[in-house]
Amino acid sequence: MYDSIIVGCGFAGAVVARELAERGNQNVCIIEKRKHIGGNCYDLYDNEGILIHQYGPHIFHTSKKNVYDYLSRFTQWYPYKHEVVANIRGEYVPVPFNLNTLKMVYGEEKSAKLREKLISTYGPGSRVPILKLKENADKDIQAIADYVYENIFLHYTLKQWGQTPEEIDPSVTARVPVLISEDNGYFQDTYQGMPLEGFTPLFEKLLDYPNITLMLDTDANELLTLENGQIYFQGEPFSGQVVFTGPIDEFFSCCYGQLPYRSLNFVFEHYEKSDYQPKAVVNYTVSEDYTRITEFKKLTGQKMPEHTTIMKEYPIPYSGKSGEIPYYSIINDENLALYAKYCQLLEGYPNFHLLGRLAEYKYYNIDAIVDKALTLADTLLG
Repeated sequence: MYDSIIVGCGFAGAVVARELAERGNQNVCIIEKRKHIGGNCYDLYDNEGILIHQYGPHIFHTSKKNVYDYLSRFTQWYPYKHEVVANIRGEYVPVPFNLNTLKMVYGEEKSAKLREKLISTYGPGSRVPILKLKENADKDIQAIADYVYENIFLHYTLKQWGQTPEEIDPSVTARVPVLISEDNGYFQDTYQGMPLEGFTPLFEKLLDYPNITLMLDTDANELLTLENGQIYFQGEPFSGQVVFTGPIDEFFSCCYGQLPYRSLNFVFEHYEKSDYQPKAVVNYTVSEDYTRITEFKKLTGQKMPEHTTIMKEYPIPYSGKSGEIPYYSIINDENLALYAKYCQLLEGYPNFHLLGRLAEYKYYNIDAIVDKALTLADTLLG
């Protein structure tokens, strides 16, 4: 009945499905455990009529023109440049820490001297990981590093990951650098924005193709099995391609143990006032149990002058209980070795492909996973 089966309907699965169906003229089945499309990018209108992101804020940004052009087939864009501030004891400062933050913290005269030292050491526009900044022997730069580490990085990291920055993989800590620039933008990519009508309408257009069949509210583990080098779908041998974007440990019933993740608990609150905070996202880097607050209409540009909806974000350990979602893989040598053991179970199944955050046990931005999905589709189509 189907040429290819895709497990999961986030960007990874949806893009591959569209490509195989449209360019390859394949009959494609998407199996999605949730009752909706869009994965963690799913958005919807709340009871007050405000467009919210059910699984935390998602902002599109990329310097990959091929990705921007591809997604532009399915949406127009609301031009939004993401700026984040940290609430440090009641004062809002730009993050990542940059030359504007430097001026706010140290004042005009002292910051001018420090600014020149940072520029001459690292170069204008550089992105310097905080742990690398702490290694500098210069006392002034060390003082800046100590301030950033204590007030912006340490407590936020402890809340987010349950670990100190030194215990975390460098690829994670590098995602929040010190920026040697006066640009307050959280991202420096060429293309930045939000889908004009929302992420869910984008996915609806992406999946609107005759050869694509959607099976929502369906557990792929109950339909797909692997045995002696043969893939079975609904109990029958399947010779087509399978692209799996879900948690690989759960597909194998966590037979080697559960892969560790961090999860999130979201608390939504509605207020009858025009604004709640100065930016769409405010990080709480010193106090409070939550890591950040998102005010959604500031992300989307929605005009709702008398109402606003916010979301507080509380990181929690992932236990695998019903309702919990694995968001962030915890990268270290032990966990990567465990992941490799699950990958070994797929040896002998060349038509079974892993794609995405959960399947590959790694972090992806939207643009990176779209690009990876397009590349995989090219490979599968020869």
